[in-house]
Amino acid sequence: MASETLMDSDDSEDSLPAQLGTGRLCQTIESAIDWLWKSQNPSGFWVGMVESNSTIEAEWLLASHIAGFRLPSEEKIIMALLQRQRPDGSWGIYPGAPDGDINSTVEVYAALRAKGLDLHCDELAGARAWIQKHDALRNLRVFSRYWLAMLGVWPWQHTPNLPPEIIRLPLWFPFNIYNFAQWARATMVPLTVVAARTPVWPLPDGSKLEELFPCPYEDFDFSIPAKHTRLLSLEWLFLKIDRGLHEAQRSKLIPFRENSIRLCLEWMIRHQDADGAWGGLQPPWVYGLIALVNEGYRLDHPSVAKAISALGAHWSYERNGATHIQASESPVWDTLLSVLALLEAGVSSDKTELCKALEWVLNQQVLVPGDWSVKVRDVSPGGWAFERANNSYPDVDDTAVALLVLGKLRSTIGGLRERVERAIGLGVEWTLAMQCRNGGWGAFDRDNNKEIISKIPFCNFGEAIDPPSVDVTAHVLEAFAALGHDIKHPAIHRALDYIRSEQEEAGSWFGRWGVNHIYGTAAVLPALQAIGEDMTQAYVMRAITWILSKQNQDGGWGETCASYMDPELRGRGPSTPSQTAWGLMCLLSVDSSRETSAAIQKSVEYLCATQKADGTWDEDFYTATGFPGYGIGARTNLAAQELANRLQQGTELSRGFMLSFNMYRHYFPLLALGRAAARALG
Repeated sequence: MASETLMDSDDSEDSLPAQLGTGRLCQTIESAIDWLWKSQNPSGFWVGMVESNSTIEAEWLLASHIAGFRLPSEEKIIMALLQRQRPDGSWGIYPGAPDGDINSTVEVYAALRAKGLDLHCDELAGARAWIQKHDALRNLRVFSRYWLAMLGVWPWQHTPNLPPEIIRLPLWFPFNIYNFAQWARATMVPLTVVAARTPVWPLPDGSKLEELFPCPYEDFDFSIPAKHTRLLSLEWLFLKIDRGLHEAQRSKLIPFRENSIRLCLEWMIRHQDADGAWGGLQPPWVYGLIALVNEGYRLDHPSVAKAISALGAHWSYERNGATHIQASESPVWDTLLSVLALLEAGVSSDKTELCKALEWVLNQQVLVPGDWSVKVRDVSPGGWAFERANNSYPDVDDTAVALLVLGKLRSTIGGLRERVERAIGLGVEWTLAMQCRNGGWGAFDRDNNKEIISKIPFCNFGEAIDPPSVDVTAHVLEAFAALGHDIKHPAIHRALDYIRSEQEEAGSWFGRWGVNHIYGTAAVLPALQAIGEDMTQAYVMRAITWILSKQNQDGGWGETCASYMDPELRGRGPSTPSQTAWGLMCLLSVDSSRETSAAIQKSVEYLCATQKADGTWDEDFYTATGFPGYGIGARTNLAAQELANRLQQGTELSRGFMLSFNMYRHYFPLLALGRAAARALG
C-alpha cells in the first residue's frame, strides 16, 4: 500500500498482473468503498441525483400557476433555472450541447413570465432574442404546444388531438394505449382529459407572449408543420385525421365523451404511485395533477394532496443554493449497482451494511401485476422497478441487475438464502416471459414495437415505443450467467443471435439507455464473456479494436450526447469517469495482449489520478439516455438523407432527453477497478 507507483514503465502483458493489484489502485478502491459506506442511507439504499434539463422545473412552475398552489422553495426553483441559462440566452438539453433547445427555452420563458419576472430583465431579454433569432415558435414539439395552449398562447385546435376515447380501443388495435411505451402511455391518459376540455389559465398579465412571435400574433400560422410530410403518406393521413377529430370535438359529435373521461380518470387514480407521483416520472405526474384539478378535484383531495406533497420528499435536491426537481429517481438502480461494485471490489457478503442493502433490495421486488400483465398473462410478478414506489412499471434492466447481484450472493448469504432463492425464481420466470420475438428484451413491455405509432402527430417527441435494446438484453445475459446458465440455454441462444445482428460494421453496439456506443459495447462484451462465448471470435475482436481506437490521450474514454445524431462522434468526447469505466470493462472482458494491457494501464491510471480526496469522482457531462429522439426507440440510420429535417432535431437533440445519474461517476469506476484488481490478483 505504501508504493506511490501505479505501474512500472514496461507495458508488456506480463507486467500487468504484477502491478495492478498493489499500490495506488488498492488505495483508490479502498477510498471509493469508504465513500459508499458514508453515502449509504440508514435504510440500506443508495441514491444519487437524476439531472436532466430545465423543462422539469419550468413545467412544475407552470403547473403551480395552473393548479393554484405554491411550490416548496419556489424562489430557489426559479434560481435553478436562471443558473442554467446558457450565455446565448437559451436553455439546453445537456451540458456541452452545440446549441440551445427551442422547447426548453420557450417553456422556461413562459414559466418565468407566469411567475412575474420583469419582461425587461436581462434573463428574459436574452431568451427572447434567442427565440426570435431561431424562429423557435414554428417548430415547437407537442408538449410545448400543450403548455402554451393551457396558457391561452397557442390555440387548442392547433395541438395534436388526443381523444380520451383511446382508453376504449381494443388490445388488437394499433393505437391501444398498451401499444405505446410505458412513459408515453402514462403521459397520454391525463393529457387526453386536459385536451378534451381545452382549458385556459391565462398568464397573470393576460399576455399571449406576443413578444416572442416573428410576426403579428394574429398572422402567425399555428398549424402543425407538414413541410416534411409526403403527400398520401401515413403522416399526411394522420394529420388529416387529426383535423377531423378537432372538428368533431368542436362540434360535440363524439359520443360518450364524459364516460371516456371518467374511465381515464379511474385509470389514473389506479396507477398513482405510493409516493404520489405517476409512473415514477415527471410528465405523467404533472399532467395527472393538472387533469384532476381541472376536473374539480380539490387541492386537499387525497390524490392531489399526495401528488403535491411528494415534491417536498425525495424528488428535489439542492445545488449551489438552488432547488432542482428530478425527472425521475433512481434508488433501486443505484443500490443494485453500488452493491455490485462493492462485491466486484472484494467486499465480503456478510458485511452488515451490505446485508442491510440486500434486505432493502429484496423488499423492493414488485409482487403485484402491473401494466405488463395486460399482454403477458399467466406469469407471476417478480420484477424490480427503477424507483422506490412504482408498482405499475417494473423494468427488465433493474430486474437483470438485481438477478446478477442475487446470483453472486446466493451461496454466501446465510440467513437470507430462502428469500433470495424465492426472489430469484420469481425474477427469472418474469424476465423469461418478457423476452421479445426477436430474442431481445425491451425495458418495460414485451414486443412494444409498432412503429406506426411514431407517425401520429402526438409523437413528435423522444420515443413513443419500447422495442428491444442491446444493452438491456446484454444485462439479462450477464444475470443469467451468474445464475448458472450458459450459451446453451435457449433464451440465451436467441438473445445472442439478436445481439450479433445489432452490431455496427465498425464493431460497436448502439446504447439505448446510456451514452452511447461506449455504453452499448460495454454492456455486450462482459455479458459475452460471462455466458462462455469464445472471446477470440472476429466479431468480438472488432468491438475491442473499436474501443481501443476511441481511448483518449489522457487514458480515459468519453462520448458526447451529440453522437446520437452525428455518427462521426461515436465514442468521441472528453473523458468521463463512467465512460472510462465502461471502456475499461470492455478490455477486461478479453485476454490481455500487449495493446489491451497498455490501454488498461492508462485507463486505470486515469481513474486513480482523477479520484477526489473524498473518494469519489467529478463528472461534468451527461452519460445516461432517456430518449435519443428517433421516435422508434431503437438505433436508426444516421446516414439517411433528410434525417435531421424528418426528426426536426440536430446535435442539440431537441427531441431527445439526456440524463446524468450522479452515482454513475462512482460505482462504475469502482466496479471496473475492482475487476482490474481481481484480474491482477487472480
